[in-house]
Amino acid sequence: MTDTETRSASESFDSAEHQARLRELYRDFEAAGMTPLWLTRESLMPFHPQPRAVPHRWRWADLLPLAARSAELVPVGRGGERRAISLGNPGLPGDPYTTPTLWAAIQYLAPREDAPEHRHTQSAFRFVLEGEGVWTVVDGDPVAMRRGDLLLTPGWAFHGHQNVSDTPMAWLDGLDIPLVAETDQGFFEFGPDQVRTRATPDRSASERLWGQPGLTPVALAGTRPASPLVAYRWAHTDAALAGQLELEAQGLPGVLEPGHAAVRFTNPTSGGDALTTMRTEFHRLAAGAVTGRSRTSASSVWQVFDGTGSVRLNDSAHRLERGDIVAVPAWTEFSLTATSQLDLFTFSDAPVFEKLNRASRPRTSGTAPAWKPAGAPPRTSTRCSTCSAATRCCT
Repeated sequence: MTDTETRSASESFDSAEHQARLRELYRDFEAAGMTPLWLTRESLMPFHPQPRAVPHRWRWADLLPLAARSAELVPVGRGGERRAISLGNPGLPGDPYTTPTLWAAIQYLAPREDAPEHRHTQSAFRFVLEGEGVWTVVDGDPVAMRRGDLLLTPGWAFHGHQNVSDTPMAWLDGLDIPLVAETDQGFFEFGPDQVRTRATPDRSASERLWGQPGLTPVALAGTRPASPLVAYRWAHTDAALAGQLELEAQGLPGVLEPGHAAVRFTNPTSGGDALTTMRTEFHRLAAGAVTGRSRTSASSVWQVFDGTGSVRLNDSAHRLERGDIVAVPAWTEFSLTATSQLDLFTFSDAPVFEKLNRASRPRTSGTAPAWKPAGAPPRTSTRCSTCSAATRCCT
């Protein structure tokens, strides 16, 4: 097309007649339920994730008193089912969602109170920040809930809770409610009004069957989608994290980065994630450790189990104290700094996007400052100076 032809086409497009016909076309598109891609491509296909959810921190010191007040006014029973208060992301007004795929809530059970049984297709877990005296009953198996424990409720498992103590208990609930809602996969069914057993064993049946390291009951061998082990005990988590940092002090591998130990809760039948749609992990930073800045296309939620420090979310820094909860939407630049030893539980939607081959993680932006535990021998780098691979492959 010549310059003259191009100028003529432009003038024709801008003419009153052409614009009137174009407006008429767009009205007819709308009436027919059609949307032209040329008007929506940038929002539908951005160059990188542009989440509506925003990074946010909730202070446990604010959350717990409000949950306690709800116990004075709102009973637990049929209909509402649970005294659970979700943490709604400020960037998702109108939705009780913490990220577009994850639902986090504080659940509060008063002394001698029961939460009735039900089941749903949404996968769920409970992470206990403090307290004991509550048993969750999962498909008839009573499971003790104690400080630092992770308790699973795979989708479509009947479950209820009973507090047999004289003190209240609050914990973090995590579910894939938004993901299930957006894909129209939600089913729900009432169970008994009371938990089906009042037993309070120290170890659940699932732990007696599946809780021995590396041992599978032959009668039940075979891969299952979600973990048949529904209780991951704090004593085991604590020992695993401590062991990684002890090995680091001896100059041996195991930590995620200097001063940063991490474990993933896994399905003993497959080695994959304990739940099909949510990844659950526990991280420990030694005092003074700083993580490298990173971002990923998965979203996550973090809760401080113990210690103090800070979190950087894009260009904003927030102090962290025990119990604080942080939402990290997709593509948020994220890093942690430990003032004291800092223990954190986290869950994310990473398994969903990994299964769809859509998970993305760019190179870390910057590196963690040099950090070395007291008494550690000098480190000898084995990375390739050319491509930074774990071996000297290019020289």
